Amino acid sequence: MQLVIDSANIEKIKKLNEYFPIDGVTTNPSLIVKERKPFLPLLKEIRSVIGDEKELFVQTIAKAAEDIVEEARFICDTLSGNVIVKVPVTSEGIKAIRLLKDDSIRTLATTVYTPMHAFLAAKAGAEYVAPYVNRIDNLTGNGVNVISEIIQIFSQHNLPCKVLAASFKNVQQIHNVCLAGAHGVTASPELIELLIENPSVEANVMQFRKEWLDQFGEEIVNLLSTK
Repeated sequence: MQLVIDSANIEKIKKLNEYFPIDGVTTNPSLIVKERKPFLPLLKEIRSVIGDEKELFVQTIAKAAEDIVEEARFICDTLSGNVIVKVPVTSEGIKAIRLLKDDSIRTLATTVYTPMHAFLAAKAGAEYVAPYVNRIDNLTGNGVNVISEIIQIFSQHNLPCKVLAASFKNVQQIHNVCLAGAHGVTASPELIELLIENPSVEANVMQFRKEWLDQFGEEIVNLLSTK
Protein backbone atom coordinates (compact mmCIF):
# COMPACT_ATOMS: atom_id res chain seq x y z
CA MET A 1 0.00 0.00 0.00
CA GLN A 2 1.34 3.41 -0.97
CA LEU A 3 1.80 6.38 1.35
CA VAL A 4 1.94 9.67 -0.54
CA ILE A 5 2.40 13.24 0.71
CA ASP A 6 -0.26 15.70 -0.45
CA SER A 7 1.70 18.93 -0.36
CA ALA A 8 3.98 21.28 -2.29
CA ASN A 9 5.80 22.57 0.78
CA ILE A 10 9.48 21.73 0.40
CA GLU A 11 10.40 21.72 4.09
CA LYS A 12 7.51 19.46 5.06
CA ILE A 13 8.25 17.09 2.18
CA LYS A 14 11.93 16.96 3.18
CA LYS A 15 11.08 16.08 6.76
CA LEU A 16 8.56 13.37 5.93
CA ASN A 17 10.73 11.88 3.21
CA GLU A 18 13.59 11.59 5.70
CA TYR A 19 11.60 9.91 8.46
CA PHE A 20 8.74 8.00 6.85
CA PRO A 21 8.43 5.31 4.11
CA ILE A 22 7.05 7.75 1.55
CA ASP A 23 6.20 6.58 -1.98
CA GLY A 24 5.69 9.93 -3.65
CA VAL A 25 4.11 13.39 -3.62
CA THR A 26 0.80 14.62 -5.00
CA THR A 27 0.36 18.25 -5.91
CA ASN A 28 -2.53 20.26 -7.30
CA PRO A 29 -2.89 23.86 -8.50
CA SER A 30 -4.14 25.06 -5.08
CA LEU A 31 -1.22 23.51 -3.20
CA ILE A 32 1.30 25.02 -5.63
CA VAL A 33 -0.27 28.49 -5.54
CA LYS A 34 -0.18 28.35 -1.73
CA GLU A 35 3.63 28.20 -1.80
CA ARG A 36 3.90 31.46 -3.79
CA LYS A 37 6.82 30.21 -5.87
CA PRO A 38 7.31 29.75 -9.65
CA PHE A 39 5.67 26.40 -10.32
CA LEU A 40 8.27 24.68 -12.50
CA PRO A 41 11.24 25.39 -10.21
CA LEU A 42 9.08 24.28 -7.28
CA LEU A 43 8.19 20.98 -8.95
CA LYS A 44 11.84 20.40 -9.86
CA GLU A 45 12.82 21.07 -6.26
CA ILE A 46 10.27 18.52 -5.04
CA ARG A 47 11.74 16.04 -7.50
CA SER A 48 15.24 16.70 -6.18
CA VAL A 49 14.04 15.99 -2.64
CA ILE A 50 12.25 12.70 -3.32
CA GLY A 51 14.50 11.42 -6.11
CA ASP A 52 13.61 10.11 -9.54
CA GLU A 53 12.13 6.75 -8.50
CA LYS A 54 9.31 8.02 -6.30
CA GLU A 55 6.17 9.19 -8.06
CA LEU A 56 5.44 12.90 -8.48
CA PHE A 57 1.83 13.72 -9.36
CA VAL A 58 1.23 16.97 -11.27
CA GLN A 59 -2.22 18.24 -12.29
CA THR A 60 -3.25 19.83 -15.56
CA ILE A 61 -5.44 22.94 -15.58
CA ALA A 62 -6.66 23.05 -19.20
CA LYS A 63 -10.32 22.29 -19.95
CA ALA A 64 -10.27 20.87 -23.49
CA ALA A 65 -8.89 17.37 -24.03
CA GLU A 66 -6.33 18.39 -26.63
CA ASP A 67 -5.02 21.16 -24.35
CA ILE A 68 -4.83 18.73 -21.41
CA VAL A 69 -2.76 16.40 -23.58
CA GLU A 70 -0.44 19.25 -24.59
CA GLU A 71 0.04 20.23 -20.93
CA ALA A 72 0.69 16.63 -19.96
CA ARG A 73 3.35 16.23 -22.63
CA PHE A 74 5.02 19.44 -21.48
CA ILE A 75 5.00 18.27 -17.84
CA CYS A 76 6.53 14.93 -18.75
CA ASP A 77 9.13 16.49 -21.05
CA THR A 78 10.13 19.08 -18.45
CA LEU A 79 10.28 17.02 -15.28
CA SER A 80 12.61 14.10 -14.73
CA GLY A 81 11.80 10.84 -13.06
CA ASN A 82 8.56 9.04 -12.35
CA VAL A 83 5.80 11.52 -13.28
CA ILE A 84 2.04 10.89 -13.12
CA VAL A 85 -0.29 13.46 -14.71
CA LYS A 86 -3.46 14.24 -12.78
CA VAL A 87 -6.56 14.78 -14.94
CA PRO A 88 -10.04 15.71 -13.62
CA VAL A 89 -12.90 13.33 -14.51
CA THR A 90 -14.81 15.66 -16.82
CA SER A 91 -15.86 14.43 -20.26
CA GLU A 92 -12.85 16.25 -21.71
CA GLY A 93 -10.68 14.72 -19.02
CA ILE A 94 -11.81 11.18 -19.85
CA LYS A 95 -11.03 11.84 -23.50
CA ALA A 96 -7.62 13.19 -22.55
CA ILE A 97 -6.87 10.12 -20.42
CA ARG A 98 -7.58 7.92 -23.46
CA LEU A 99 -5.30 10.01 -25.66
CA LEU A 100 -2.55 10.04 -23.04
CA LYS A 101 -2.79 6.28 -22.67
CA ASP A 102 -1.99 6.02 -26.40
CA ASP A 103 1.04 8.24 -25.75
CA SER A 104 2.15 5.97 -22.86
CA ILE A 105 1.74 8.87 -20.42
CA ARG A 106 0.62 7.65 -17.02
CA THR A 107 -2.38 9.36 -15.46
CA LEU A 108 -4.33 9.71 -12.25
CA ALA A 109 -8.01 10.59 -12.51
CA THR A 110 -8.75 13.20 -9.87
CA THR A 111 -11.94 14.82 -8.51
CA VAL A 112 -13.52 11.35 -8.23
CA TYR A 113 -16.80 11.39 -6.29
CA THR A 114 -18.61 8.26 -7.47
CA PRO A 115 -17.79 4.68 -8.44
CA MET A 116 -18.87 5.48 -12.00
CA HIS A 117 -16.33 8.29 -12.20
CA ALA A 118 -13.68 5.75 -11.27
CA PHE A 119 -15.04 3.10 -13.65
CA LEU A 120 -14.95 5.44 -16.67
CA ALA A 121 -11.46 6.68 -15.82
CA ALA A 122 -10.14 3.15 -15.42
CA LYS A 123 -11.75 2.06 -18.69
CA ALA A 124 -10.15 5.07 -20.39
CA GLY A 125 -6.71 3.96 -19.20
CA ALA A 126 -6.03 5.81 -15.97
CA GLU A 127 -3.43 4.12 -13.78
CA TYR A 128 -4.86 5.66 -10.60
CA VAL A 129 -8.13 7.17 -9.41
CA ALA A 130 -8.28 9.52 -6.43
CA PRO A 131 -11.66 9.50 -4.64
CA TYR A 132 -12.21 12.49 -2.34
CA VAL A 133 -13.17 10.78 0.92
CA ASN A 134 -13.92 13.74 3.18
CA ARG A 135 -15.51 15.81 0.43
CA ILE A 136 -17.85 12.90 -0.34
CA ASP A 137 -18.73 12.72 3.36
CA ASN A 138 -19.47 16.45 3.37
CA LEU A 139 -21.98 15.93 0.55
CA THR A 140 -23.88 13.50 2.84
CA GLY A 141 -22.25 10.57 1.10
CA ASN A 142 -19.98 7.86 2.48
CA GLY A 143 -16.42 8.20 1.24
CA VAL A 144 -15.22 4.87 2.61
CA ASN A 145 -18.17 3.07 1.02
CA VAL A 146 -17.34 4.69 -2.34
CA ILE A 147 -13.78 3.38 -1.99
CA SER A 148 -15.06 -0.13 -1.27
CA GLU A 149 -17.40 -0.10 -4.27
CA ILE A 150 -14.67 1.17 -6.61
CA ILE A 151 -12.33 -1.61 -5.49
CA GLN A 152 -15.10 -4.17 -5.98
CA ILE A 153 -15.82 -2.92 -9.52
CA PHE A 154 -12.14 -2.96 -10.44
CA SER A 155 -11.74 -6.47 -9.07
CA GLN A 156 -14.85 -7.94 -10.69
CA HIS A 157 -14.06 -6.47 -14.10
CA ASN A 158 -10.27 -6.92 -14.04
CA LEU A 159 -9.52 -3.22 -14.39
CA PRO A 160 -5.79 -2.64 -13.73
CA CYS A 161 -6.28 0.66 -11.92
CA LYS A 162 -5.26 1.61 -8.37
CA VAL A 163 -7.29 3.54 -5.82
CA LEU A 164 -5.24 6.33 -4.25
CA ALA A 165 -7.64 7.66 -1.64
CA ALA A 166 -7.49 11.43 -1.04
CA SER A 167 -9.13 14.22 0.96
CA PHE A 168 -8.94 13.40 4.65
CA LYS A 169 -9.68 15.39 7.78
CA ASN A 170 -8.55 12.87 10.39
CA VAL A 171 -6.56 9.69 10.95
CA GLN A 172 -9.69 7.58 11.42
CA GLN A 173 -10.68 8.18 7.80
CA ILE A 174 -7.23 7.00 6.68
CA HIS A 175 -7.57 3.94 8.91
CA ASN A 176 -10.97 3.15 7.40
CA VAL A 177 -9.85 3.35 3.77
CA CYS A 178 -6.89 1.11 4.59
CA LEU A 179 -9.34 -1.49 5.90
CA ALA A 180 -11.51 -0.98 2.82
CA GLY A 181 -8.62 -2.09 0.61
CA ALA A 182 -7.37 1.17 -0.91
CA HIS A 183 -4.12 0.70 -2.80
CA GLY A 184 -2.74 3.89 -1.31
CA VAL A 185 -3.51 7.14 0.47
CA THR A 186 -2.35 10.68 -0.15
CA ALA A 187 -2.59 12.88 2.91
CA SER A 188 -1.36 16.20 4.25
CA PRO A 189 1.95 16.28 6.12
CA GLU A 190 0.09 17.04 9.34
CA LEU A 191 -2.07 13.91 9.09
CA ILE A 192 0.85 11.70 8.11
CA GLU A 193 2.70 12.81 11.23
CA LEU A 194 -0.39 12.05 13.32
CA LEU A 195 -0.37 8.44 12.10
CA ILE A 196 2.43 7.69 14.57
CA GLU A 197 1.42 9.94 17.46
CA ASN A 198 0.19 8.21 20.60
CA PRO A 199 0.73 9.46 24.16
CA SER A 200 1.23 5.91 25.42
CA VAL A 201 4.28 5.42 23.20
CA GLU A 202 5.99 8.53 24.57
CA ALA A 203 5.13 7.52 28.13
CA ASN A 204 6.55 4.02 27.62
CA VAL A 205 9.77 5.34 26.10
CA MET A 206 10.25 7.81 28.97
CA GLN A 207 9.65 5.06 31.52
CA PHE A 208 12.15 2.70 29.88
CA ARG A 209 14.76 5.45 29.72
CA LYS A 210 14.23 6.56 33.32
CA GLU A 211 14.53 3.03 34.71
CA TRP A 212 17.74 2.45 32.74
CA LEU A 213 19.32 5.73 33.86
CA ASP A 214 18.28 5.11 37.47
CA GLN A 215 20.10 1.78 37.38
CA PHE A 216 23.14 2.53 35.21
CA GLY A 217 23.36 6.31 35.18
CA GLU A 218 24.31 6.33 31.51
CA GLU A 219 22.67 5.81 28.15
CA ILE A 220 23.68 2.74 26.13
CA VAL A 221 25.46 4.83 23.51
CA ASN A 222 27.69 6.33 26.20
CA LEU A 223 28.52 2.91 27.60
CA LEU A 224 29.44 1.60 24.18
CA SER A 225 31.62 4.61 23.40
CA THR A 226 33.79 3.91 26.43
CA LYS A 227 34.73 0.42 25.23
